[in-house]
Amino acid sequence: MTDQIVEPSHADSIAADASDAIGGPIGHLRSMKNWWNPLRVLIALTAVVYGIGYVLDLSCRNSGWVSPENYEHLCYSDIPPLFSLRGFADGLFPYLQTMPGQTPLEYPVLTGVFMQIAAVTTRAVIAIVPGAPAATVFFDVNVVLLFIPLVVAVVATALTVRRRPWDAAMFALAPGVLLAATINWDLLPLAFAGIALLLWSRNRPFAAGLLLGLAVAAKFYPLLFLGAFLVLTVRSGKWRPLAALVGGTVLTWLMVNIPFIVGNFDGWSFFYTFSQTRGQDFGSFWFALSQLELPSVPSEALNTVATGFFLAMCLAIAILALRAKRRPRLAQLLFLIIAAFAVTNKVYSPQYVLWLIPLAVMARPKWRDFIIWQVGEVVYFVAVWWFLVGYGNADLKGLTQQWYALAIIVHIAATSYFAIMVIRDIVRPENDPVRSDGFAGDGDDPGGGPYDNAADAFTLRRV
Repeated sequence: MTDQIVEPSHADSIAADASDAIGGPIGHLRSMKNWWNPLRVLIALTAVVYGIGYVLDLSCRNSGWVSPENYEHLCYSDIPPLFSLRGFADGLFPYLQTMPGQTPLEYPVLTGVFMQIAAVTTRAVIAIVPGAPAATVFFDVNVVLLFIPLVVAVVATALTVRRRPWDAAMFALAPGVLLAATINWDLLPLAFAGIALLLWSRNRPFAAGLLLGLAVAAKFYPLLFLGAFLVLTVRSGKWRPLAALVGGTVLTWLMVNIPFIVGNFDGWSFFYTFSQTRGQDFGSFWFALSQLELPSVPSEALNTVATGFFLAMCLAIAILALRAKRRPRLAQLLFLIIAAFAVTNKVYSPQYVLWLIPLAVMARPKWRDFIIWQVGEVVYFVAVWWFLVGYGNADLKGLTQQWYALAIIVHIAATSYFAIMVIRDIVRPENDPVRSDGFAGDGDDPGGGPYDNAADAFTLRRV
């Protein structure tokens, strides 16, 4: 990293005030040729936060994730029960084999492969340490393995905009990471997507596509990135990089998925049919309506309505991008699209915040707004688990459905607030913290790759 970087302790009032706890804004230490460069500091911060998150999970780990204690102690995880429920404990291979009486694995292929690696490692550990609780070992193995993609995602975020590596500290220190990192396997696609955006920023669209294809093979949501690329391509006229990106994405997605499609189509396709047929679920606006006993969307129409709202938001984002007086930055559109998907989806799980954090950091690296958004996510994180304490069990007292619905509204409102701030930056680019950071000659969109400094080929602005 060079010395020509933006330092939040000088550029951001919240960061400057917080720096008093460690001796004030960066000064003479910055000029010292010491070992603690930005990337090493970020990795250390990530390790500390991730470690604290693991400590918070210890009460569940020690009790075996029994209900309702796992909800009461806010340490629920999908990881431990799936070791036995999806056949990993019996040596079955996901998608190709299914436990009797159970469903196939409900995750995209690359996530299943990651789980299989963790399962093989778990069985090896149990062979060495007979009697070790299998679910606990599986959880610990996943915690270790998932730390790798988390670090990769943080480092990729730091490197994407060369002059702003310290922005990734927001990612490393995010409460969402602390609380939600080990609920599920959502850190895996973050790493692939992060590297894809880094490669794109270095004008390597085909390589970016290869990594984006892996991200889509691990989770569906990175596929929606292509919408942002398409809109900016229409405005800039840079069609060749988009073709290379799409080609790389399709290539790696097919390479990962075809063996499972051929091996057992029903097992492979279960994730997609499950996503299509599931009804309104926790965290979503649609679920909040039902908890408030307000008129809600019939289950048979929910897919159409939710998809319609999402597409309407995407259309609005596209019009905004094509009408803005200055072409929006790639990260801004990526955040808006994924946020729109999250708030209109049939389920808005607490770990979905992980999808948005790195995009938010690059879209609007302002600590105040980031903290406001994260507070809303913490409110929801506490509420959903305390609500589940009594959900479906009248003998147990949990959060009432009305208070839980209010928490849903708070967490959707917090996400919407951050999105509104991003939209304001697009409408008034002089307020954009990246474009007004004193490095105006260092690119119009420093993470935009082929779009950076490109002339407009098409807009919807009136001449």
